Order: sequence, then structure tokens, then C-alpha cells
Amino acid sequence: MKEFAQQVHKQLGVRLTAAQLDLLAHYEQELIEWNARFNLTAIRSLQEIRTKHFLDSLTCLLVLRETPPERLVDIGTGAGFPGIPLKVIYPKLQLTLVESVGKKAEFCRHVVRTLGLSGVEVVQERAEVLGQSPAHREKYDWAVARTVAILPVLAEFLLPLVRVGGGMLAMKGESGPAEAHAAERALRLLGGHLRQLLPVTLPAVVEERYLVVVDKIAATPNAYPRRVGIPAKKPLA
Repeated sequence: MKEFAQQVHKQLGVRLTAAQLDLLAHYEQELIEWNARFNLTAIRSLQEIRTKHFLDSLTCLLVLRETPPERLVDIGTGAGFPGIPLKVIYPKLQLTLVESVGKKAEFCRHVVRTLGLSGVEVVQERAEVLGQSPAHREKYDWAVARTVAILPVLAEFLLPLVRVGGGMLAMKGESGPAEAHAAERALRLLGGHLRQLLPVTLPAVVEERYLVVVDKIAATPNAYPRRVGIPAKKPLA
């Protein structure tokens, strides 16, 4: 993990402690073991896990470290990315991991127990349902996602969960700028305002990557998110 720690410091200016590196090392071993049985992720080699999962997740710090969040929700977390690596950095973070696929949610619960992480809730649910739940709606400082849904869909998943004054962070590939432009009306409708498109680079990864940062400036209308499946079938234009 020494080389990985050097990469994190070089790219993000963050010095990982021995305890944090130990947690990440345990995490990657659990991921490799479970992946052999349940195909949690297509990324399997140690080097790719550290670059395309861990380091990629930690690029969120480029935005979050200005005002470290107290409550964060990670939508479509899969095997725990970016939420669990962010929890390793911010031990006091109250983290909610949302994943609709049972085996992936089960893995996240296992990792949380195995690493001894406190203040983490794993919810097996669809984002559309969570966004209409009084226990979660507009309760978070930040909502993040690394899923492949287009930005208007992600905005309908994320912004209803964020308090006014908080933010949404979408991790996108090379389509990020075009998606952000196409989502301007949807963001306004949902109470958001595009703050920043931040380009990021990962070692040995050619594809352009962007952090799409959206401020929550007004309450989301009660009609959103729409019922399960509708945001993806009929994205806000």
C-alpha cells in the first residue's frame, strides 16, 4: 500500500495514516474474496482496485475537504464506493450507503462489520423510495453517486436527499460537461445550481473524468423523485 499512499498524497495532498491504510488493505482483501463468488465488480486486480476504486473514490476530497460533511448518503454504492473510503478518511462521518442489489448490500454490511466502522447505515432500497422517505428526505449535507445514470436522472435521485445549503456530487466520465449542460433545467427544477465541473485524472486511466458539483439552493418540490423507474424511463429535460 506504500505506492498507493504516495499516489494519494501526490494527487490529493492527503497523507494516509497507518491505521487508514490498514483498513483499506482489509477492505480490498474482502472485496477480492467476495468478488470471486458474487461478481461484485469487474475490477479485480489489486492495482486496479487501488486506482479505479480507492483513489477514484478519494478524489471526492477535492470538493468535500473545504467543509467536511457530517452526514453523507452514497446512492448506488455497489461494493461501497465512494462511501466507505470516504468514511475511512472521515471517521466521524454519519454515512448512509444505498444499494438496491441484495448481494452488494450484504457485502457492504459485512465490510462495515469487519472493519469495525461505526455510524454507517446500509439501506437496501431504490433511490426513488428513499427520496420520499421523511427519515431521509433533505436530511444530508452531501449526496454522492458514481453510477452510470445520466445526470438528469442522478439529480432526481440525489437532490431530494440533500438539505438546502448542502450539495450533490456526481462522479462522471468524459460525458460530464455535456451532461451538465443538458441537465441545467432539471437541476433548477429540483432546487439545484451547478457550481463546478472539476476535471480529475487517475494514473494509467486515459478516460477523462469529472466531478460535477451542484449546490442545493432551494427545496425540492414534493413531486420529486417520481415513482420507481420513471426517472430513468423519462429523464427530466
